[in-house]
Amino acid sequence: MTQSLESLARKITAILFAQQSLASAGFIAAATLNSIVGKELSQNPSWAGLPTAVYLLAGAFSAFMWGYVYDAIGRRKGLTLGLTSGVVGSNITFYSIAIHSFPIFMLGMIFMGIANSAVQLGRFAAAEVNKPEHRGQAISNVVIGGTVGSVVGPFVAGPAGSLVGSWGIDELAGAYMVAAFLFAIGAVVVFTSLKPDPREIGKQIAEQFPETVIKHKHVRPLLEIFRQPAALVALLSMVLGQMVMVLVMVITSLHMRGHNHELTDISAVIASHTFGMYAFSILSGRLADKWGRGTVILIGSATLVIACIAATISPDVLPLGVALFLLGLGWNFCFVGGSTLLADQLSPAERARTQGFNDLLVGLASALGSLESGFIFASLGYNRMAYVSAAVALIPLAVVVMWMMRKPGTRNYELR
Repeated sequence: MTQSLESLARKITAILFAQQSLASAGFIAAATLNSIVGKELSQNPSWAGLPTAVYLLAGAFSAFMWGYVYDAIGRRKGLTLGLTSGVVGSNITFYSIAIHSFPIFMLGMIFMGIANSAVQLGRFAAAEVNKPEHRGQAISNVVIGGTVGSVVGPFVAGPAGSLVGSWGIDELAGAYMVAAFLFAIGAVVVFTSLKPDPREIGKQIAEQFPETVIKHKHVRPLLEIFRQPAALVALLSMVLGQMVMVLVMVITSLHMRGHNHELTDISAVIASHTFGMYAFSILSGRLADKWGRGTVILIGSATLVIACIAATISPDVLPLGVALFLLGLGWNFCFVGGSTLLADQLSPAERARTQGFNDLLVGLASALGSLESGFIFASLGYNRMAYVSAAVALIPLAVVVMWMMRKPGTRNYELR
């Protein structure tokens, strides 16, 4: 890559990290209160989880749409539109809390889910402006923005609540006001700074370094793409890694509550989980470039299995904190390794549409895991649910082992 393209790649990746940090802080600030708001507005504890489910499903079903939008208007305008959807959704949720309307709150959740799916696709924009040997690091540099969000989001919810409370508005609305502000800043940053569009840089790289790009006479259908072993490995690692992570993470708070843990202890365990999810993104990305995508996915899948089994050892804070940290770390390795491997498989014309479909399936897996966790927990208990999750994590582990055995001595990145 020429020096000018390298400089542009660094600039674009930095901007995508900034928007990911701002957006994740907004999403996590809101997510901290979604179940509480759901219970308060619906006046029914059974509906406390409905806002998150709607948010996840809206994000899943809109991800495929964003793939086409990104192809039609470019990554810069697509991301700006997505972040603007977050502004709209946050304002709707703020208004719904002020007037105590549960249906309007659910409408706001739909817009926020749509925004989240647009933001998550930003990691692939970082991949397409880099050559394969740097794609893992580029993706991880964007994903690590979630670390900022996991710290800033919960921290601002309390002060923002106090502020709106002084205005005579329910303090629960404060986090959504902050989210709208953060999304608006992100939209301005992307619209004014993400130039040239990553799509155009990706095309330049494809022209100047054709040996690094998959070549096809036509744009392949999705089914043809995912019939390729490497693309299928990438898809399974992200979808099943997401499902395993959500299955265990979602129900751990309830499990700890049943063992009479204080909210501070529960928060500490969940914080260790989010730390594992994002803080080591730089490491996973560099390893994906140095050791290979398959090796990183293998480490991630094995870590998920260990985490699920470790979660059954004891309901005490420290063992669960370690287990949930490993659960987040395993997810990160599967997510970053899988995202990078998928980016390797696609021609410029196939990228946004295929990556949007991938994130559709990842989002559906997340929603399914969230819904299933309660039923499995109620039927089998926490330990057996964790064992079921470990069994699911064995699937991507076995698949990547078989793929790597068929491709001995491959490069760090795999273009087939």
